[in-house]
Parts: sequence; structure tokens; C-alpha cells
Amino acid sequence: MTAELVRGQNHTLPQTRLEIRVSAGTPVVAGATLGDERGTVHGIEWIAHPGSPQLPGLEVSKQAAADHRLAVDLDAMPAAVHRVTVLLALPMEAGGPVTFGAVAAPFVAVTGLEGTEIATFTLTGLDAESAVAALELYRRQGDWKVRAVGQGYAGGLAAMLTDQGVTGAAELARSIHEAVARGMARSVAPPPPRTPEGDRVRHTAAIGDPAPPVTPPADPAPSRPTAATGPTTDSTAGGPTGGASAGPATGPINYAHPRRQATAPPPPPPTAPPAEPGRPAQPVAGDATGWSMEERLYNQVWGMFEDLARTTAAYRSAVDFAESRMDQELDRALSDPRNRIGGAGDRAREEARAKRDQLTDRAREALDRDLAQLAAESAVVEPALPAAFAGWDNPVWHAYRVPMEIPMALRIGDLHLPENPDLRIPLLVRLPLERGIWVDSGRTASEAAALTDTDRLRRLAMDNAVAHAVRLLAVYPAGEFSVHVIDPAGSAAAALAPLVNSGVLAGPPASGAGGVASVLAHLTRRVDLVQMAIRAGAADSLPPELDTAEQLLIVNDFPHGFDDRAVTQLRYLADEGPSVGVHLLMVADREDASAYGPVLDPLWRSLLRITPVADDHLADPWVGHAWTYEPLRTPPGSRVLEQVLTQVAAARRTGRRP
Repeated sequence: MTAELVRGQNHTLPQTRLEIRVSAGTPVVAGATLGDERGTVHGIEWIAHPGSPQLPGLEVSKQAAADHRLAVDLDAMPAAVHRVTVLLALPMEAGGPVTFGAVAAPFVAVTGLEGTEIATFTLTGLDAESAVAALELYRRQGDWKVRAVGQGYAGGLAAMLTDQGVTGAAELARSIHEAVARGMARSVAPPPPRTPEGDRVRHTAAIGDPAPPVTPPADPAPSRPTAATGPTTDSTAGGPTGGASAGPATGPINYAHPRRQATAPPPPPPTAPPAEPGRPAQPVAGDATGWSMEERLYNQVWGMFEDLARTTAAYRSAVDFAESRMDQELDRALSDPRNRIGGAGDRAREEARAKRDQLTDRAREALDRDLAQLAAESAVVEPALPAAFAGWDNPVWHAYRVPMEIPMALRIGDLHLPENPDLRIPLLVRLPLERGIWVDSGRTASEAAALTDTDRLRRLAMDNAVAHAVRLLAVYPAGEFSVHVIDPAGSAAAALAPLVNSGVLAGPPASGAGGVASVLAHLTRRVDLVQMAIRAGAADSLPPELDTAEQLLIVNDFPHGFDDRAVTQLRYLADEGPSVGVHLLMVADREDASAYGPVLDPLWRSLLRITPVADDHLADPWVGHAWTYEPLRTPPGSRVLEQVLTQVAAARRTGRRP
């Protein structure tokens, strides 16, 4: 039975091989410290964080994410370790939340390897804190227990590490946030949280199965008095603060967390007969919650993405556990000198390997079962996707018409994991774009890129950018999306031909230093004017000649043709443009801009990096797997891009759908 802990409560741990699962609804940094009997951390080598994610018996995520899985093996902890403290902190990213009071209450669960919950804790009552000690695992008289802590720090990571006795806490906190910033540049943004009714349910009968989603009781908890909190100090001093006021509560405890909402979209209508007992349900396209079929398909695709991430994480965790247990059994058996002579040692090796193989086989069976179910679901979902979500080879493009409304999202590629490369999950990004896109034309991006000729790689990168621009033009209503191009040396003329010949560009591709300066000045002025109008609440005062449509700027061969002023303007557009409808699509090799040094690091981190060839650089927002990204390609000999652009151009001329 799961123990639902409140602040200060403890619970005995029935096993020592554990997972700690964090659900926060917004990207958070997860780490852990190892302390002695007094809780003192004796150095940075006792801290697991995204920049150094592994310690003996402990592994944490390598990046900020909305969901985390921390692996813990208490038997593998050094003898001097008596306390493991799980830490959560908000990343120091521009535009992100800066206090836990501005986000949903984080939810933490301690589970066994098979996914069974042992103890849970919802960190309610947080306010000005940007870092919090969520819970701790501690050794008491030879047994391990878990305690709900919930101690927040308004001074952030630095204050929390200082409180645990870490020398150089400020420098360490800064390095952790820098490692997180590097990881966030490769992370896929999480989708909006789904309601409990929309969560996907899976069985977890054997090791290797994915655990069910962590959810609290379905109904709001009744009012009850709060428990007294731990020590508090003035938050302005950066010291520890309890997550709630000490003493009796004046109202009901806020048990809200990312998986609960006040209202929920309607469940999908029954479209298939119930499955026979013992058999998995037959997959159905649109089998997710949502107010429209488009939203249901969007949620279903993200559900498949999450399911594949979690079931693979469970499989890898089970395999790691099997290997670790085999090593421990061999160490114990061979530590006795008597077992090193004769057949005792050989028998011990055979038995340990047999147990390892048995656990691994069970995990693989569970994984294969889930992969088969996901593959069947993909087979019915893919043909049902609307144009914005579909690949270029989907027949939906043959019936394409310019839409009257902007879709929820856009497909920019496919993702897969090495356990099953044939199972592809569409990579969907929300519209309007929340961050720019960088098509990396560098040869060092991946093994496939390293084996590709430089000129061909640059051509593929520009072809990829043009295809993305065509998709964006295709999914917006006529006249509501404009595309500008900067091609300083004119090297992308062949790739840009479909856009130029169809007449859908806002103007000819800009070349030379003068063309670069002109386009950047035009878009910078638009951003400034719209921002001023929004701040003044006078959107109707914009100049009549200002194009209020969403704008996309394609930049080829950066930084060729860019001086310091142009680089500053480009960074400004990348940072401020998305909020007022100006988006950036860059085609560049980062090495070409190495002369600028770290000045451009924020620019690269602000963009979603994709590649013109397969590359395993993207990470999911749940467990942080390295996913292989595959760009979308048009079928050989297909003229789908030209046909779509013809429809877009005709709709613009007539001012209506063709």
C-alpha cells in the first residue's frame, strides 16, 4: 500500500533498489547529495547533478525536464553515506518561472523497479523558493527510511548547497545551471499537461514494464490542518524556508499537481468494441482526450512518445539492475579464496549469469509486448493525421487545400530509439513557434554528417529549411504567414527555387552586407513596434503598412555577411521575436561562427537544433533519452512542394481558399 507522506513524515523502505520519480509540470533540475550521519556533504564528489549525473549507487537526469527518474541502489552506497537528499531547482532560463509558487506543486514518488509506489509526497505551499530539498533517504539502525522534507530556499541552489556544508556552493550552482542550459538547447519542449482521464494505462506485471502514471486521488482532498514545518528564516536572506506556514492552516491544503485540472476535455467516443479478456485493446486513431479530432490526435501522438520513452527506460533500468546484481554476486562469491579453486567459482559464475539472462529476457519480453502495441497504434494513427501532422508521403497532401485556421502544431521530423528503429514517433511542435529552429549543417553533428560531403550536407540543410518553410506556409491561412530570406552569397539559389518561382516570398532573397542589414532592420523595427503597441494597449495604433502576419526569417550561411551590428540584431530577433510573431530558421555550421566565441552561445541555446541527416541529439522531456532525429523527406520524384506552393500562391492572389 502506498504511503502518502506529509512534510516531516517518514516511512520504512522495504527494498534498497529504487526509483525516485518527479513530476513537476514544468522543466526542473533534479539532483541529489550524499551526506554523513549529520547530513554534511563533504565535497562536490558527493553531489549528483546534470553536469555529473552518476555516483556509486545513484544516477540522476542529465538535463532539466518536467518528469525525472532517479535511479538509487542503497546497497551500493559508500559506508560513510547515511543520507541521500533529493534536490529540485528551477533552471535559470530567460522567460521561465523563477519561483515554485508560480508553478504547479511538484509530485515525488519513491517506487520499486517494477513501478510499485512505496511512498509519495506532494510539495505544496511553496512560494518564493527557487530550490527545494524534496525528500531524503536516510539510514537508521541498519535500515533505510524515506522522509518527506519539502524545505525550500529563496536563495536557490547556492543557498541550499551552502546549508548542506558544501564549499564553493555558489560556483558549483553556477556550473550546474550552465550544464542545464546546454542540455535545454537539445531538449524537446514538453506538451501541455494531460488530464487523468487522458493518461494512457499500461499493465506492469513484470520487470521491464513501464510504470503507470503517478496520480493522486481523483477527487480533491478534504480540508485538514497542515503539519508544522521545519526551521524557517527570512527568505530575503536566502536561508531555508518551510514549504507552508507553521501552525494550523486557514484553509484547505492545495493538493494541485500537474496531472489534475479543474475541467477536462471530453473523453474520446467509443469507436471500437472492447478487447477480449487477456488481449490488448485494438488501437484507434484519436483515442485520447480532446475537444476536437485534431487535439485528440495531437495528444495521442504525445502519449505514444511518452509511452515509448518510459517503457524503454524501464527496460534499460531492468537490464542495468541485472548486470549490477550479477557483478555483486560474482564479487561476493569470488571474494572467498576457497571459491577460486575447483569448480565452485565456475558454478557461481554460471548461476549469476543465468539469473542475469533470466531478468534480461523478462525485461525484453515486456518491452517487445509494448513495442508491438505501439507499432499497431502507429499503423492506425499515421494515416489519420491531418496535413500539419503528416509526413510528405501521406496521401492527405494530395487533397490539400489552404486552411482557414491555424493548426495546433506542426510536424518537423520523426524520432526513434535504438531498441526499435522502425517505430517512428512524429516530432510535433506547437504553433505559433515558441522558439526558433537551427538546421545544423556542420559535419561534426553526427556520424552520418561526418560521412557526408561538406557541400552536399549544406545543400541538404538548406533543402530541409525550405521544406519546413513550405509546411509553415501550407498550414497557415492565406496571407497570415510571410517568409523572408537572407542568403548573403547567393549560394542557396537552387534550394530556394521553389519559394522564389512560386512568388510566395515577401521579397527577393537578400544578398550582400546591404541586403542583410536591410532585412534585419525591417524585422527589428516590426518587433519594436508591436512590443510598444502591446505594452501601451494600443494595438490599433500600428502603422497601416505594417505586415501583421507571422514572419519567418530564413538565414543561410551564417555568419557570412554579418557584422557585429547584424549579429546583435539577429540575437535580438531570436530572443524577442517569437512572442510578437517573428520567427528564426537558421542554416549554419557553428564552427563557422567560432570566431565570436561564447558571445553566441545564448543564440545557439535559444534555438531548437535539428539536422539534415539522422542524428541522436534530441532528448525527451520525461527521462532524457537520446533520440535519433530523422528529417522529413519528400518521396523521390515527388512534386508535392511545388503543388502545395501553387495552392498557397493562388489563395494569396484571390484572397480566399482555391
